[in-house]
Amino acid sequence: MMADSVSRFAQEAVLPRVRDMDEAEAMDPALVEQLFEQGLMGVEIPEEYGGAGMNFTACIVGIEELARVDPSVSVLVDVHNTLVNTAVLKYGSVDVKKKWLPRLATDTVGSFCLSEPVSGSDAFALSTRATKTDSGYKINGSKMWITNAIESSFFIVFANLDPSRGYKGITALIVEKGTPGFSIAKKESKLGIKASSTCVLNFDDVEVPNENLLGAEGHGYKIAIGLLNEGRIGIAAQMTGLSLGAWENAARYVWNDRKQFGQLVGEFQGMQHQMAQSYTEIVAARALVYNAARKKEVGEDFVRDAAMAKLFASQVAGRVSGLAIEWMGGMGFVREGLAEKYWRDSKIGAIYEGTSNIQLQTIARLLQKEYTR
Repeated sequence: MMADSVSRFAQEAVLPRVRDMDEAEAMDPALVEQLFEQGLMGVEIPEEYGGAGMNFTACIVGIEELARVDPSVSVLVDVHNTLVNTAVLKYGSVDVKKKWLPRLATDTVGSFCLSEPVSGSDAFALSTRATKTDSGYKINGSKMWITNAIESSFFIVFANLDPSRGYKGITALIVEKGTPGFSIAKKESKLGIKASSTCVLNFDDVEVPNENLLGAEGHGYKIAIGLLNEGRIGIAAQMTGLSLGAWENAARYVWNDRKQFGQLVGEFQGMQHQMAQSYTEIVAARALVYNAARKKEVGEDFVRDAAMAKLFASQVAGRVSGLAIEWMGGMGFVREGLAEKYWRDSKIGAIYEGTSNIQLQTIARLLQKEYTR
């Protein structure tokens, strides 16, 4: 049911905007409003706070279905749900939940602010600092590669409150748009997911009250690790949705329109074998994604499963979207259609929320732990 409703919404509301948003490198504000109206921005937020009150797997289904049409829209929904909403649900005080969950479910986009110019894969080498004040905290520093920054009014910022304790000094704080000293310094121009805003944020003596603390002081690193493990399943779903969208787009063309040597190109055995192999890989990647989601839902350890899902799904997305361009020939290469966009959008899957090498390292480390006597 979730898949069908989101698929219809994606076809009717997202698809007509995809090319224009990609060319403009901007998300249509009217579409963001529709995402809220459809309940897609508060999937796991309880109904008492204005959310849909659904589970994590439903969120993953929505992310995947949106990515079949536009991965840019998908990642906006993904980050907002799996990182921002989950952070407030899990670590927010009663007052924070009452204040923010109704807004996050209905009209306020959120951002997760961890990465910095010198702390990407080494996420906890961050240099943004927080100091205690009489009424709360003062933040100084900058963040980079922040998704949803243009659309957001709610920012979860990770800053080190006690550098002498290393990563154990990292603390999560809520910053509202418009707070004095907080600014968006630069919007990146990117290879793919161009409609998704990615920005540099500056914090110059940004003061926030005590009630904007998320979780406990010094627990920011635990919060970030836990959220990113869940978030990786979301990114994996984005990549499987992208793969399926690219495959379907090409399949419709080669089995209905494109002819060479008197027959549809999709009828040549060499082409069919490539398409069959690609579809099999997509199904395998989806199995990894939904198994990781299942284990997360029932409370089992899913860290390795999330890493494997993200790693393989991003690899499949790159392969399938690249092949889809070749299957379509010249029509796959031009910007008139979506084939080339799927390929450009696929590359980020191997980079954000943990690079492929980080996923491999995570998988290997956990395997070694299991098999070491």
